[in-house]
Amino acid sequence: MRVLAAMSGGVDSAVAAARAVDAGHDVVGVHLALSRMPGTLRTGSRGCCTIEDSMDAQRAANVLGIPYYVWDFSERFKADVVDDFIAEYSAGRTPNPCMRCNERIKFAALLEKALALGFDAVCTGHYATIVTDAAGNRELHRASAWAKDQSYVLGVLTAEQLAHAFFPLGDTPSKQLVREEAARRGLSVAQKPDSHDICFIPDGDTRGWLADKVGTATGDIVDRSGEVVGSHEGAHAYTVGQRRGLRLGTPAPDGKPRFVLEVRPKENTVVVGPKEALAIGELAGSRFTWAGQPPAEPTEPFACEVQIRAHADPVPAVAKLVTDAAGTAELVITPVEPLGGVAPGQTAVVYVGTRVLGQCTIDRTVSAVPAGA
Repeated sequence: MRVLAAMSGGVDSAVAAARAVDAGHDVVGVHLALSRMPGTLRTGSRGCCTIEDSMDAQRAANVLGIPYYVWDFSERFKADVVDDFIAEYSAGRTPNPCMRCNERIKFAALLEKALALGFDAVCTGHYATIVTDAAGNRELHRASAWAKDQSYVLGVLTAEQLAHAFFPLGDTPSKQLVREEAARRGLSVAQKPDSHDICFIPDGDTRGWLADKVGTATGDIVDRSGEVVGSHEGAHAYTVGQRRGLRLGTPAPDGKPRFVLEVRPKENTVVVGPKEALAIGELAGSRFTWAGQPPAEPTEPFACEVQIRAHADPVPAVAKLVTDAAGTAELVITPVEPLGGVAPGQTAVVYVGTRVLGQCTIDRTVSAVPAGA
């Protein structure tokens, strides 16, 4: 195949590109310039897509003997990931920018350009596997090592995108083996720290970053009965499940800590309550996709597992598609046991065994604990 290897400058993507070369494919490396601040520097393991990362990717491509390019996707990244992040927080939701980047940049904008240039597949260093069933349909599955599995953040991929995706690291038992392989190959990124946090907020101060982008506005913090128990300087700075930073002036009657239960941006109000009230008995979203072939009868309840964070454990659930009177279809997921700390804006990825069946962006949740309980 003609393979376009997305090279972030990290060890995983470098080894993935190397394995694509070893497999006999015609490989070209590309680094995505996503920042609009070309002088941005990496600090330890914070951030990614920086000048240093681009140079590390260049050195890896040189060792592998493959052509290497830097493509400027900064405008698309700002519109589809950064601006989306701001809009979601402003609407009281908790977005996942890594999911949006995979969905709209790496496997939409990048894949679109790759196919236009005659490439057959986009190769990345994600830990996930693709399985082809007896009918020739491609399925996305967990990596062999669940500790490093990244299938959750790939749950947004569609059947068409899976048809052109290539994940050479999916069967690797551990990250340490990848680092050892990189060292044997003479790749300078062998011991480079993994990046973490949001790449466009490298100092990790999400609240400060949002305040700078959308400003501050004093509002009320209320309990489930509507009684004002404190104040805040911007509802966008809070997310469901948050405990720290509330600075409440009125203690709870039972003396127990209170957590953010809901963010109401139109009212600029934050609702707090006991930890028990974070239990969610149902979640649903109209922005859903199937990773490959959908269920034969998606409107009939089917058993599955749902995962709501990249590093959360999957939990047993029942899901189905429900269409309302206006014709809007919604993927409704009911966990067998209530889930804690689920926020609108998060992504719910549905699994059947090791297979990623699909996903939805959570639009609404239903508490398992009534307000009067």
